[in-house]
Amino acid sequence: MITFENLTKTYQAKTVLGGPNQGVSGEIEAGGITSIIGANGAGKSTLLTIIGRLLAPTTGSVKVGGLDVARTPSATLAKKLAILRQDNHTTARLRVRELVAMGRFPHSRGRLTRGDRAAVDQAMTFVNLDDLADRFIDQLSGGQRQRVFIAMVLAQDADYILLDEPLNNLDMRHSVQMMQQLRRAADELGRTVVMVMHDLNFAAAYSDQLLAMADGQIVAHGPVRELMDGRLLTGVFGTPVQVMDVAGSPTALYCLGKACPPGLDCSQLPCCCEQPRVRVTLSGSAGR
Repeated sequence: MITFENLTKTYQAKTVLGGPNQGVSGEIEAGGITSIIGANGAGKSTLLTIIGRLLAPTTGSVKVGGLDVARTPSATLAKKLAILRQDNHTTARLRVRELVAMGRFPHSRGRLTRGDRAAVDQAMTFVNLDDLADRFIDQLSGGQRQRVFIAMVLAQDADYILLDEPLNNLDMRHSVQMMQQLRRAADELGRTVVMVMHDLNFAAAYSDQLLAMADGQIVAHGPVRELMDGRLLTGVFGTPVQVMDVAGSPTALYCLGKACPPGLDCSQLPCCCEQPRVRVTLSGSAGR
């Protein structure tokens, strides 16, 4: 379980997480996938990076799997917790296999054993990187590099995986594949996956829990179907949202500003659309 109490973060008198009189508190159960959702500037990445000890909170504490994140030695914490930020890059000219192998450092301390190499191979196979194993990182597309970093995190073999925008740079097909792989990591490998997501419908289709944030505070936290509520999401994102069931998955529809999106009845929403309002049938949805 991940628990956090009274977390705040302030930059030059501006509070970006928590409030002036109360910090952010909560817990994320072990197992499955939890997606943190909300508008830009809601505090999602700040909360995630504090949990992952990449950012120190102004106040508050975090425990991951019973370990106090602030006090636990790095070598110990790295075997329990892995985190991947949005802005991942490497200046060294490494091959795919070499970068993925860096995920084994908490276990090997730089001296790979047969078991470490097997873990690297397993991680690459898991995200379909076998054909790229000997390619240099700078020869890959942005989406391929993102998969390599995900493989590195999986190779770390940590119980808890924190991901900030794992679909960054991925097209639709590879986004679906990535979410399927993360779902498998939770279901087959027993990992607890916590990720910041901007694509609400991917989050709803593949997550067990959603944690919604707005203005540096947690607005709601619970099962996907409870949080996929039009009124709640309209408040969280500050734009009209309607939720429909598509192929068994709750799917959010929102106003594009010029015309109502497919399937959205704008007449029931305070929508800013200026073009004639239309209704068409929506087809297709991502799912497990």
